[in-house]
Amino acid sequence: MQNSSRGGQKPTKTITRPSYALESVDNALRLLQLLRDVGALRLKDAATELGTAPSTAHRLLSMLVYRGFAVQDEKRLYHPGPAMGVGPAEKGWTRELTDLARPHMEALAILSGEAINLVIRVGSQVRFLHTAESDSMLRVGDRQGQVLPAELAAGGRILLAELPRKTLAQLYLRPAGEPVDPRAESGPYRVDRRLPKGEFDAFVAELEAAKRVGVAINLERTEEGVAAFGVLIRNSQGRGVAGLTAAVPITRYRQHLNGSLVPRLRETARAIEIDGGHIE
Repeated sequence: MQNSSRGGQKPTKTITRPSYALESVDNALRLLQLLRDVGALRLKDAATELGTAPSTAHRLLSMLVYRGFAVQDEKRLYHPGPAMGVGPAEKGWTRELTDLARPHMEALAILSGEAINLVIRVGSQVRFLHTAESDSMLRVGDRQGQVLPAELAAGGRILLAELPRKTLAQLYLRPAGEPVDPRAESGPYRVDRRLPKGEFDAFVAELEAAKRVGVAINLERTEEGVAAFGVLIRNSQGRGVAGLTAAVPITRYRQHLNGSLVPRLRETARAIEIDGGHIE
């Protein structure tokens, strides 16, 4: 019998459902496919599609929101989140940096009582490589694996502050006269992150101020009730390669603003720089 596949190659083997399939995992993946293909999803439609109770669908969607694969708008519709469709960071040193940073971050989390995050910037997004959680009763939870717009997150802003204005313009300046698609720029996680010139100039001024003082602040930009402080981690050439942030409940923001948290963040970043001095 002749092989009917192109180039004499064997046809692709039929993919069948694994006998050991985990239903909850399968349902979460099906929701990701729905968000990818449909673009907007109501809770009741998700439950109907999965054949589950609405409470089960809600728990699954809540985890997708938590990990950045979905967002919910004011009409309670779920949409693809910033983590949907992002490619690999393609930075071979990220695992090594995480391993080097982990003990320093855990020590700072214990000392400060706050969650400490390690982030990198990929284009106009930041990715959370690791979270060292505190044991405080009121605390910000694990953010590892999340993807957020860089200009909103504290770690993203301190990393963006290192970029020349020309590069920032390529990422964030909307050309004069270009029509605006309202579907692409609605909500905090809008697709089109570009700004008109006046807003862009104000944004650059904020980044310059953060660079001068060496710390960027996120005051409820990405999550209600949460603030964050971000400082830079540099490599041996002095280039900013990652951000170290402390995420705090908004009720403790004022006490940390002029307290010991930011100096400790800087000390920890410096210790990580010393241990990772060979990282390019």
